[in-house]
Amino acid sequence: MSSKPAAADLVVLNGRVYTVDSARSWASAFAVRGGRIIAVGDEAAVKPLIGEGTRVLDLDGRMAMPGIVDVHTHMMMGGQAALFELRISNMERRDSILQKVRAAAEKTPEGKWIIGAQWGSDLIATVNTEESLRLLDEASLGRPVLLRDDTYHNRWVNTAAMKLAGVTSANTDPEQGSFGRDPKTGALTGLMIESASGMIERAIVSSGHYTDEMDRAAMAHSIATLNEHGVTAFLDAAAMQPVMGALKGLDDRGELTAWASAAMPVTEPSFMFGIAGEELFALRETFRSAHVRPDFTKVFLDGVPGARTAAFHEPYTPDPVFGCCFRGTTLASVPELVRWVGRCEKLGLSVKIHCAGDAAVTQALDAIDVVRSFNGPTKLTHHIAHASYIAPADIRRFAELGVAADLSPFIWYPTAFLEGHKQTMGVERATRFWPNRELLAAGTLMAGGSDWPVIPNPDPWNGMEGLVTRQNPSGDFAGESLWPEQALDIATVLEIFTINSARVMGLDGTIGSLEIGKSADFIVLERNVLEVPSDEIADTKVLSTWFEGRKVYERG
Repeated sequence: MSSKPAAADLVVLNGRVYTVDSARSWASAFAVRGGRIIAVGDEAAVKPLIGEGTRVLDLDGRMAMPGIVDVHTHMMMGGQAALFELRISNMERRDSILQKVRAAAEKTPEGKWIIGAQWGSDLIATVNTEESLRLLDEASLGRPVLLRDDTYHNRWVNTAAMKLAGVTSANTDPEQGSFGRDPKTGALTGLMIESASGMIERAIVSSGHYTDEMDRAAMAHSIATLNEHGVTAFLDAAAMQPVMGALKGLDDRGELTAWASAAMPVTEPSFMFGIAGEELFALRETFRSAHVRPDFTKVFLDGVPGARTAAFHEPYTPDPVFGCCFRGTTLASVPELVRWVGRCEKLGLSVKIHCAGDAAVTQALDAIDVVRSFNGPTKLTHHIAHASYIAPADIRRFAELGVAADLSPFIWYPTAFLEGHKQTMGVERATRFWPNRELLAAGTLMAGGSDWPVIPNPDPWNGMEGLVTRQNPSGDFAGESLWPEQALDIATVLEIFTINSARVMGLDGTIGSLEIGKSADFIVLERNVLEVPSDEIADTKVLSTWFEGRKVYERG
């Protein structure tokens, strides 16, 4: 005599459930107990699991799918930008930025910082003049100002900020960075490239501008923002102690409504401060919790193309500062990178390597190839972020070496960001950006990342439309496409943002698809994204987000 099965906590009925399970792509119902999926199929499969205390969710024919997985975010910075900083579009020009700074200065107490982002990196030449510094000084009314560009690698600051950071015309350029100087006069302009930016950021931290309360509020806001867009798992791509501490604190209080992985920097980044490398790795278990996994490290191998700090095989366009044949440089040699990757593998840590230029990508693959030759196969998955400019001969090497392509940020279409690349690389080279279809054809494991707050809004649907259309979903650059031959279909894109990203995070046994035994992380959508016109994917709205069978967001 068979006994009745134990009741489910939640039963979802009457939906179009896209499971991203290769064995069964679609279902109409599923059931959840203890935060895990216990049945997937049709109404007959789940109705026997409805008991007295079971919550029943009728989808009324709407689409449900696994939660989105974002493999490249900067959570603390994203929350700080949203809550406490001046917002600037990278489409704005200098005069509009100055107007916003003046308006902020009129409301800011004397001596307090004005911090904002993200002016377009195509404005580097415009701000790198004595005149621009004078205008910023006038607009700031004496308050120290720091404005981050759209790559978050470079800054534009005023004289008051440079004074507080001890930057004077007598300073020599810091290692791995430079101070902007007017090409005509040689005078400082307030442009801070790469590590020079860190001198100003350090002055802000030393001033006590950001408090512990602000950090906690920033992290909580970031988690809520991701949930709003349907994200139920993420990887913080430069997690220092405060970031991991905030994540574990949220989880210990039952307030972390997403799976969180952390990539610990091997060296102190120019924009974040504290211990890094071995000293930080040694503390990782103190930050581990039910949903926090400090299982990754981060290497910054080069900079960004718009500032000529990314490393390329071919030279940048001629420039008064760098001359005719400058190709950029990497921040580590192949032997150094080999040592880091080998050491991280010994510790059981996957490595995420920032590579903005194609020469950096080659160097990263070379180093991993060397490590494979003496370590043999590994179950760890290393990532190349951002996998955007890649030499054709390197595309096949991703799959051959088991290296994932972290596609981030969401700019697979014409942007002001790209306009900056055209200035430094020339149009033809700059527009061979993101060879996604070629990576797919080569069998590369591709994952989706926002790189928020480099992208001001971590909305994955905007990114998905861009992957499919290669056009800007906002309407900017209307009629223009970026290398349209590299477009992907929406079914492939959904896999990239779910099960593929889960694999890259080493969590595909737990998340990324709706299968029996996996975490009940799912989202309900107001449209079927597999059926809408491709130029409407970005308009998709998440009606509700569920994490371990609990509703953590509902659209008002």
